[in-house]
Amino acid sequence: MRLFVAISVLVTALATQPALAQAPFPGTIALPNGWQPEGIAVGDGSTFYAGSIPTGAVYRGDLRTGTGSILVQGASGRSATGLKYDRGRLFVSGAATGKAFVYSASTGALIREYQLATGAGPTFVNDVVVTKDAAYFTDSNRAVIYKLVLAGDGTPAAAAQRLSLSGDFQLTGGFNLNGIEATPNGKVLIAVQTSTGKLFRIDPNTGATRLVDLGGATLTNGDGILLQGKSLFVVQNVDNRIAVVQLAPDLSSGTVSAAITSQGFDVPTTLARFGSSLYAVDARFSTPPTPTTPYSIVQVRR
Repeated sequence: MRLFVAISVLVTALATQPALAQAPFPGTIALPNGWQPEGIAVGDGSTFYAGSIPTGAVYRGDLRTGTGSILVQGASGRSATGLKYDRGRLFVSGAATGKAFVYSASTGALIREYQLATGAGPTFVNDVVVTKDAAYFTDSNRAVIYKLVLAGDGTPAAAAQRLSLSGDFQLTGGFNLNGIEATPNGKVLIAVQTSTGKLFRIDPNTGATRLVDLGGATLTNGDGILLQGKSLFVVQNVDNRIAVVQLAPDLSSGTVSAAITSQGFDVPTTLARFGSSLYAVDARFSTPPTPTTPYSIVQVRR
């Protein structure tokens, strides 16, 4: 009886103590050597996905443990740059292939492949954002966005639409539209033009664009972007920084209010959010790639 009472007292005492702090998430997460990543997406729980540019492979890992494995094996004719998770599916931009790929996020099986870019001329399907009703892909070499309509359960349509960009956007030399985001209701898209550092609002139904007035500031080398409320995080890849833009309520203007840097940055390209942290992919474009070149994801606080 005394032993039972002692154990009961101990359990009660422990229950009234502050919860033990969980181990912090790793600040750096290693990807496979030679991976050559570009895009990152967060799925259910603390699961993340990162694509490989030259092979189209997709790595699935856990932000909590830093461990993972290859979900989608690389294949000839595939590439992976921007990617997003939505309702059990991964939407992947196919870079210079001009394609998009949709995979099962649980099994890695290919659900559908799309030839977005057609005709002669260069293409680079760079990034993607998914709303309730559609997935939208940018092409950094063409004045278009590609729209893939989604059914109510998120099932993608059999073919994509091409929306020509009109209005303030002008195609230039070098990379054009790159990172893309959407407002929560999906009624406005936002994209950054890498070569000029300009930010645009885009009508998701017509492709009409309006310049976002940044008061003379530019986001040159803008790559992946992330919208949270009226704060827009813009990765400036070779500048090794993430610019923070505070947008006006109507998104017509914005102010670059801060910059996030990290000693761990080595040409970050895209980013994703989990909790109070941002996770940026180090593409290491200035480092010649080899099969043994290390690559990683870097955690930064907002």
